[in-house]
Amino acid sequence: MNTLLAYIALLAMAFSLVSASDPSPLQDFCVAVNDTHETVFVNGKFCKDPKLATPNDFFFSGLRLPGNTSNKVGSLVTPANVAQIPGLNTLGVSLARVDYAPYGLNPPHIHPRATEILTLLEGTLYAGFVTSNPENRLFSKVLYKGDVFVFPKGLIHFQLNVGTTKAMAISTLSSQNPGVITIANAVFGSKPAISADVLTKAFQVDKNVVENLQSRF
Repeated sequence: MNTLLAYIALLAMAFSLVSASDPSPLQDFCVAVNDTHETVFVNGKFCKDPKLATPNDFFFSGLRLPGNTSNKVGSLVTPANVAQIPGLNTLGVSLARVDYAPYGLNPPHIHPRATEILTLLEGTLYAGFVTSNPENRLFSKVLYKGDVFVFPKGLIHFQLNVGTTKAMAISTLSSQNPGVITIANAVFGSKPAISADVLTKAFQVDKNVVENLQSRF
């Protein structure tokens, strides 16, 4: 009996160690400081006294109107995260409206802190994501009104309007601040610029091609 109890205790300790982890980050980084007088910043947002909360803390009207898709890629993302809805703080969820002009593209990008579920409400989209190295496998589908597609956390994904009319989708994301890294902007438009020597070798192209791409971002 004592042996069984000891085994159960050890098993419980093992499960508790396995499940232990640091909290998920809610921004790109949070640099530690030893002197708290230097600055105070939390992982996420400070909380308002619940007694002072109002309905407006949980409300956002910004998804009512179509986004302006008159830009180089022909799409616009209107976020509804903790920056727009303070009441989302600590709730681990957010939304976005995505509008697409005919043949508009939401270019390849990642959300470092969230899985995304995209629901198409209008139009026709070609959507997909690519798995991590070494397979780099493409999962893609043509979506029609009412269809849903999932983009796993941290994987490169995209949507292209393959119809001749406008398209619109709603994205649900598993973070109050999912973040977004558009691949082309990050690689060719970083500030300061990534060395052309790095990019010519990485993409196996001529240096003039890299410099031309950098000039566009």
